[in-house]
Amino acid sequence: MHAATDAVDAVDAIDSADVTDVTDVIEVAEGVHAYVQGAGGWCLNNAGILTDGGHSALIDTAATESRARRLRRAALALAPHPPRAVVNTHFHGDHTYGNFVFPEALTIGHERTRTMVRAAGLHMAGLWPDVCWGDIEITPPELTFQDRTTLHVGAIRAELIHIGPAAHTTDDTIVWLPDQGVLFTGDLVMNGVTPFCVMGSVTGSLRALEQLRALGATTVVPGHGPVGGPEILDVNEAYLRRIRRLAKEGTEAGATPLELARTAGPGPYAHLLDSERLLPNLHRAYAEEQGLPEGSPLDVPALFAEMAEYHGRPPECLA
Repeated sequence: MHAATDAVDAVDAIDSADVTDVTDVIEVAEGVHAYVQGAGGWCLNNAGILTDGGHSALIDTAATESRARRLRRAALALAPHPPRAVVNTHFHGDHTYGNFVFPEALTIGHERTRTMVRAAGLHMAGLWPDVCWGDIEITPPELTFQDRTTLHVGAIRAELIHIGPAAHTTDDTIVWLPDQGVLFTGDLVMNGVTPFCVMGSVTGSLRALEQLRALGATTVVPGHGPVGGPEILDVNEAYLRRIRRLAKEGTEAGATPLELARTAGPGPYAHLLDSERLLPNLHRAYAEEQGLPEGSPLDVPALFAEMAEYHGRPPECLA
């Protein structure tokens, strides 16, 4: 892996006054770039830029209008024409709010992603009202699929595969480049950041990791955090297995998720960003222990309020 062109580096310099974290554009294979926003905490997602030198396609956008416009400049530094396609890995706003900044592109996603983007609207922005989101125009995928489809960007073949029924969310899509051995996981996988499956499933996330591991990727671009290799999957799996074990013990002991979170703490995963996600993850695991179907809706605003109580302050979004 090596840094992209000087023109891309210049994008960071242009925006250094209004963006507090460092964004890296890393070429992980010929024509395949990971767009990595800082360490990757709340709302600081990664994106991907695929290009044949003339045209390009994106994997996800960004949370705010200013960040999405910065991503656009990075894409135009790599290819002379605006991206012709944007793939959304799931409906969350940090991956979709910036879709509207790419009006030339056909937006692609799982059929549930279109439904969920429309249903969620600006819900995520409402969780952090002090963030400068910009004049966001909700733009759901225009082209949808059920199980899988293939996008071609020059010689780059990108397989879009729905992973379900529930993992990080209920509409997760991965982008697999078999010829390059590169896997864009969306938020099914984090690196240096605490996994988050309150809108999906703990068990489903573990099942998804097995599917991802079977692909044999050599380079993994997670939804948040630095680019790595297949070892990233191991850390996510170990964290989720701990969550499932704790939930089983907690339900047997009659402890609430909040009581259990305060007793158990993040344990060996305290170094991961956003460790407060332990509390909502436990709620999801408790729901599964109680027999609720994977992906059953939970009260997210209430869980965010309880997470703030557990953490001693609201989760910090740096978008």
